[in-house]
Amino acid sequence: MALGLVVAAQFVLQLDFSIVNVALPTIKRELHFVPADLQWIVTGYALTFGSLLLFGGRVGDLAGHRRVLVIGLSAFGVASLAAGLAPTSLALIISRFLQGASAAFVAPQALAIITDLYSEGPARARALGIFQGATAAGASAGIVLGGILTEFIGWRAIFLVNPPIIVVLVIAIRRVLPIQARRPGARLDIVGAVLATASIAFFIFGLSQGQQHGFTNPAALTALALAVLLGVTFVVVEKRGKAPMVPLQVLADPARRAALSMMLLLGAVVAGYVYFTSLYLQDVLGFSPLQTGLALIPATGTVMVTAIVITRRALARFGVRKLLLVGLSTVGLGQLWLFTISNTGSYQLNVLGGILLTAFGMGLAFPTASVAVTSGIGAGERGLAGGLFVTSQQVGQAIGLAALATIAAARTNADHGSLVSGYKASFLVATGIAVVAVLVVVIQMRTRTVTEGAT
Repeated sequence: MALGLVVAAQFVLQLDFSIVNVALPTIKRELHFVPADLQWIVTGYALTFGSLLLFGGRVGDLAGHRRVLVIGLSAFGVASLAAGLAPTSLALIISRFLQGASAAFVAPQALAIITDLYSEGPARARALGIFQGATAAGASAGIVLGGILTEFIGWRAIFLVNPPIIVVLVIAIRRVLPIQARRPGARLDIVGAVLATASIAFFIFGLSQGQQHGFTNPAALTALALAVLLGVTFVVVEKRGKAPMVPLQVLADPARRAALSMMLLLGAVVAGYVYFTSLYLQDVLGFSPLQTGLALIPATGTVMVTAIVITRRALARFGVRKLLLVGLSTVGLGQLWLFTISNTGSYQLNVLGGILLTAFGMGLAFPTASVAVTSGIGAGERGLAGGLFVTSQQVGQAIGLAALATIAAARTNADHGSLVSGYKASFLVATGIAVVAVLVVVIQMRTRTVTEGAT
């Protein structure tokens, strides 16, 4: 029951992240959005969510994971209600910023509570597989549900569906999940929290501006420069601090570092593959938004079955290192398959095999990485570990989407406006990123192989 509630909370977050994409044209028309402002419905959520994850995870470690989970979910429900009732474009954008901020206090607690509930071994591996399966299911369900609600009820329904679900979740969580006591004498590293949050926020903003206006844009350059400066300052402060937000021992384990690095790279591949596959289906093959969502369901089912059923058993037999290598290699093969798309291609021949291979690799890699990140982590750092895990994925997605979109646009322009040429270039680069991720695992996990699934 406890696992089901945590998984449901994660499902709602992922659902809301993707559900809005299909409704953007309708929202633009009904709220009279200026085209340049429309992207803030998506970027605003990603900005506050990605930048506050580390802070949210650390607050959970100090104040109690259940307590912060309930507060974050409640705030998310209120922000969803505000978004659904937003009378103006500005009100909707502000609501999306608030949704992202509150979600940042939910996601790390969900992963931390699972590690609280299950000791290291097959039971935790299975629980983390279910957790990652729910993440994939929520993201894909959002695309399908967004199309259905927008078409038959209206765009406001995509936000108003959240509050009733969250009310039930909060009541059930308070009754089922055990409450943790606050850590006596523990202090929050305010300076470190501000520096980390600001650095990640400027980084995501800079990438977004670069994607929209080019990376020579003054706003993009300034934001990225500030992100680097604040990031370096954060590292210096953390090394000298008595109670750092990210203790160095958390990153001392080679397996944990490799898993976080791999998540950064895999996040880049996943963001690009969903984005460009959707564009290819709609812009080239003529699929509707709802048909596009339905076309991605086989990939969702593959991720869920792999993460929940296969990965746990494979971990017990092969261990983390081998499973990550197989998963990342399969993702690379999937991207290479998608590289075969053409103007005269088809979903069955050029897309289906690629998304199934990619999804199978994701189903192996994501739960295995979460096992590596949470293995050996102390009770006082589990929220932080959850924050690091989700942050690496979110930052990777931001980097990947910005970089791959820029590469695709440049290739399209160079090839006389051919959209397919741009999409093919993005899939080829994504294949290269998957190869780099394989090398990271091979090199960084050489000194120690985690075999928690076999424990």
